[in-house]
Amino acid sequence: MIKILVDAASDYDIHEAEENNIEFVPIGVTMGEEILYDGVNITRDEFFIKLRDSKEFPKTSQPSPQVFVDIFEKVKEKGDEMICLLLSSKLSGTVQSAMLAKNMIGYQNIHIIDSLTATFAIKIMADYGRKLIEQGKTSGEIADAIEAVKSKVKVLAVLDTLENLYKGGRLSKLEAGVGNIAKIKPLITLTEDGKITVKGKSIGRKKACNDIIKLLSEEEIDYTFPVYGIYSYGTENLENFMEQSKEIGIQYTDRLQIGPTIGTHIGEGAYGIVFVQK
Repeated sequence: MIKILVDAASDYDIHEAEENNIEFVPIGVTMGEEILYDGVNITRDEFFIKLRDSKEFPKTSQPSPQVFVDIFEKVKEKGDEMICLLLSSKLSGTVQSAMLAKNMIGYQNIHIIDSLTATFAIKIMADYGRKLIEQGKTSGEIADAIEAVKSKVKVLAVLDTLENLYKGGRLSKLEAGVGNIAKIKPLITLTEDGKITVKGKSIGRKKACNDIIKLLSEEEIDYTFPVYGIYSYGTENLENFMEQSKEIGIQYTDRLQIGPTIGTHIGEGAYGIVFVQK
């Protein structure tokens, strides 16, 4: 049997992952004295309310190699195969933890893929992998197919502020810059080498929405893959963006909420789109 594994930074719903026979590696978010796990002891809305009210910036910690060792040993015992789709190595050491675990147990039928991205872009890859399993592809063929498509899976998002990305160490003070001015709405994406980059800074929400739609109008979307409208907390910004982007022909599969692992770094009011380029 071939199994898919994702970590919580994929924003895959933990219960949906279980239904789809996807192995899910949780990532705890420490806020004060509490360790919060998405879908286990906190909902996504509850998390963003806590984030807004907390005086202390939360901390995310990567899964330890032992977490992966425990999973990989079971895979080895059953003689199964596994494809691991993990948060970009430029944003976390999760890939490194998984690689160490694989080397520790010495089992070659585990394919570790550095997604070079985050959030629902990883979900798109995982669901693509599931589809290829159903088609009877080998684990090697599936890993190769995901590697071939991953650079085409794109995330475009507008944030209310860059402050959280700076506090979480994902952007330098210089990169965050004027993003802290209230009216500046940064447009972010992930580069092909897996880093977060600021694509532009717009003055005001209306201009930000127009600017992301302008960027989107230059893209050719592959509709054989899902297209997701994504948001952190509060749907108003996303609803406005989806309505306007439908006018340029964008067709959405679903609207999905970002979880605590990624939400810690982007804050409330964020919205955007995940899609695959032709």
